[in-house]
Amino acid sequence: MQQDTWTHSIPIEIKHIFISPAHNFVGHDFEAPDHHPAHEVASVEAVAGKGLRGDRYFDHRDDYIGQATFFSWEVFQDLEAAASSPLRDPSVFRRNVIISGLPLKDLIGQRFAIAEVVMEGTQHCKPCRWMDKAYGAGALASLRGRGGLRVKILEGGTLRTGAATLYAHLPLDPHEAATPIPAPNLP
Repeated sequence: MQQDTWTHSIPIEIKHIFISPAHNFVGHDFEAPDHHPAHEVASVEAVAGKGLRGDRYFDHRDDYIGQATFFSWEVFQDLEAAASSPLRDPSVFRRNVIISGLPLKDLIGQRFAIAEVVMEGTQHCKPCRWMDKAYGAGALASLRGRGGLRVKILEGGTLRTGAATLYAHLPLDPHEAATPIPAPNLP
């Protein structure tokens, strides 16, 4: 990846990376969810066109729009502050990369890079109806417009937890990290 081709660099932090070998909620509309844990890793290989090695969506299907998912740490903090019994693990959201310092909604339809990994934000990661069960009452409503970001991996590499820089072709305001997508624009 040639970093000098990007017009903006934004300091971020990857708080957590999770992979899970199987689904808990997909395909369980009329039955109880499964209990496949999301494993926290310090780094993960992002493979172009396939996703995150070891995750349930790795090589799911050609040109899949959700090869990896991102979730905002700031949104998680909002939920924790409002929860009657906070201190849940952010893995309950079943998103791969928990990231701090940028508004994920602004990356929909945009190319961006972290380290050598180049990605394209494909769509809002709409929270599923299981969020109240996975996190707690009110989570689904609170996540409306802030469920995360689905991405395609365009150029592979390694994502690692810790401080990083996100490269993009647009300015991003870290103060907007927990701001939802406006209702008329929601999928």
